Amino acid sequence: MVPTSDPDDARLHFIGRIHTPWDDRKDCPRQGKQDGPECRIEVFEPWVPALKGIEDYDQIEVLYWLDRSRRDLVVQNPGHSDKTFGTFALRSPVRPNPIGTIGAKLIRVDGANLIVRGLDCLNGTPLIDLKPDRCAFTPKAAPK
Repeated sequence: MVPTSDPDDARLHFIGRIHTPWDDRKDCPRQGKQDGPECRIEVFEPWVPALKGIEDYDQIEVLYWLDRSRRDLVVQNPGHSDKTFGTFALRSPVRPNPIGTIGAKLIRVDGANLIVRGLDCLNGTPLIDLKPDRCAFTPKAAPK
């Protein structure tokens, strides 16, 4: 176990950093694609041992903090539409609590780094959590 604070609020512990080719939001894909570029998820100590067994999965859920997003819009007009929508009806990064989530294809594990495809966040985005894909409750079959 790792020491943490009492759960008296919604304090987050960033467990790593995400490295992608995109430094500007206009260059970042609207949604990640499984055939997109390889990206690197760096996991910080003391969380590296928590990666044990993750290599058994093809898909992982990546939760991240959209640290460069506005947090004050209730209604938005997305660029792909002439209509307005409530923030909760969109996957926009502009949210009251800017948490992003995406399913990524796990390519390989290299120590404290995961090489993945399918991300849609900016370079340097703080990592909140990693989980096996919610549709893949069991690891992939071992080679025979």
